[in-house]
Amino acid sequence: MDLITEFIGFLGFSLVAVASITAVMNPASTIAVYTALTDGMGRDERMKVIQTSLKIAFIVLAFFALTGQLIFSIFNITIPAFQIAGGILLVSVATGMLASRGEAYSGADLENIAIVPLAFPLSCGPGTITTVILLASGPEGIWSIIAVFLGIIVALALSYVGMLYGPRIFALIGEGGLRVVPKLMAIIVLAIAIQFIINGTAAAVPQLLAHLDLSGIV
Repeated sequence: MDLITEFIGFLGFSLVAVASITAVMNPASTIAVYTALTDGMGRDERMKVIQTSLKIAFIVLAFFALTGQLIFSIFNITIPAFQIAGGILLVSVATGMLASRGEAYSGADLENIAIVPLAFPLSCGPGTITTVILLASGPEGIWSIIAVFLGIIVALALSYVGMLYGPRIFALIGEGGLRVVPKLMAIIVLAIAIQFIINGTAAAVPQLLAHLDLSGIV
């Protein structure tokens, strides 16, 4: 019975991790920028760009998923404090997504588009890194990290498929459709951000009250 309960909890957390990381990463934006930047490239060149950008993004996100707790220890940061800070950062990310009219990238100005902007900041920007650290530091321990890796893989897989078939996607839903998707993602990111702030505040208040009580006794 305990195993079943634990599995159900892991499954629920995994769904949250997949949805959160995918929403914050926003593969639709990556697909749109990739399609614009690689216009005119050959198939081999496109594949090289896709593989390089996703490889770098995975390594960066995996690093922060595994070292999140270490970062907390080194800088003596509590999880509630990071949740609140991360939530505030994600609010700014979401509002930026809502206000953005799209950025124009010039291939001639970029040394390697696989790294900038496809890997960073699109696939593993500050918002995604923050989300990965927050989720990996969950109470489920090793299961939290496994769920986060699952979320990273699913989100990057969506980016891979989208970039691979980017031109066809553009032909099917058009440029207007790809502009709508990021706005919907932004609303989800904003809701996630608010939830992080609520969770962090709820966890921090008892700690503050306990500290005040101890101070009063002393």
